[in-house]
Amino acid sequence: MISKLKPTEDQAIIDVVNEAAEAYKGVIPQDQWREPYMSTEELNEEIRSGIDFYGWTENNILTAVMGIQRVNDVTLIRHAYVLTNRQRNGIGGKLLKHLLSLAQTSEVLVGTWKAAYWAIRFYEKQGFKLLSREETDKLLRKHWNINKRQIETSVVLKLE
Repeated sequence: MISKLKPTEDQAIIDVVNEAAEAYKGVIPQDQWREPYMSTEELNEEIRSGIDFYGWTENNILTAVMGIQRVNDVTLIRHAYVLTNRQRNGIGGKLLKHLLSLAQTSEVLVGTWKAAYWAIRFYEKQGFKLLSREETDKLLRKHWNINKRQIETSVVLKLE
């Protein structure tokens, strides 16, 4: 059910990301919302930057995606999305556990929108700890390639 996704599966990845990301619409700052939430060009750029995407497939349908990326001396969990109708079934936790088994560093971080309380709660249940604003800003600037406004409106959690 869990497999490493190929770049040729970009449309399936995009479909999952954009369907699941609808939860952010009206929650994250309006100036950070885009339609589509992730374009094929952006996905391909993320893959070129070193993100390996893994997916959860049921009945030959991709229902969840999550990326892992080694940056400097840390492992980042990136772009974690589960189709709306498959959420709260343990898929995200299983996919995250698999990616954590692949982590090549002792420090594992995840970033998400500050307003996405459900995502923060999910990561906390998985053993991550929400970091201070100061630590968050420092880590986002060091390990992520995101704009200033996204830094201001995001949080970082660290695996304990």
